[in-house]
Amino acid sequence: MKAHTQETQATMTPDKSLQFLKEGNVRFQNNLKSNRNLLEQVNDTQDGQFPFATILSCIDSRVSAELVFDQGLGDIFSVRIAGNFVNEDILGSMEFACKLAGTKLIVVLGHTSCGAIKGACDHAELGNLTKLLEKIKPAVNGVSEPKDASLRTSKNSNFVDEVSKKNVELTIERIHAESPVLSQMEKEGAIKIIGAMYDISTGAVEFYS
Repeated sequence: MKAHTQETQATMTPDKSLQFLKEGNVRFQNNLKSNRNLLEQVNDTQDGQFPFATILSCIDSRVSAELVFDQGLGDIFSVRIAGNFVNEDILGSMEFACKLAGTKLIVVLGHTSCGAIKGACDHAELGNLTKLLEKIKPAVNGVSEPKDASLRTSKNSNFVDEVSKKNVELTIERIHAESPVLSQMEKEGAIKIIGAMYDISTGAVEFYS
């Protein structure tokens, strides 16, 4: 499989880009990777890059967007931070990816059993991590059940995963609220912004479109 070119990128739409990711995840789950010559892709992309999607995901070592979606060099912009939330710098990166570099799709990818989410649920404190986890607290507070404080901890895997989903939802709300550039592009149909959850036990991605 060849790296994307300016011509192939131009044929991509938000829906087609989403379909590419869905098909790639099915290949990943079935251990049927596309045939790629990565060194050839290095050569093909040396003068430019034409990705079709931007993925915001966690730094978790089990959740590599390129692998999970079976993509090669030059196919996607991959933004990674513990807890897959946005800040000014990440929003700027996304604006570059979509407005200037031509990607058609933004996916906010959460995952099950997320360590950052667990830390936020447990009110963990450690150096700069303390401030990072504060950014995830709105998702913890946004999940109303269970009300029993003893069940609202990292030991409750169902609660952790519900907070992860809420965090994806709130992150998309922040993108819309804090990036007029991306919000306008979506209104015009130039891009789509969607959420998704990766299951670390199966390798499957569930999309929320």
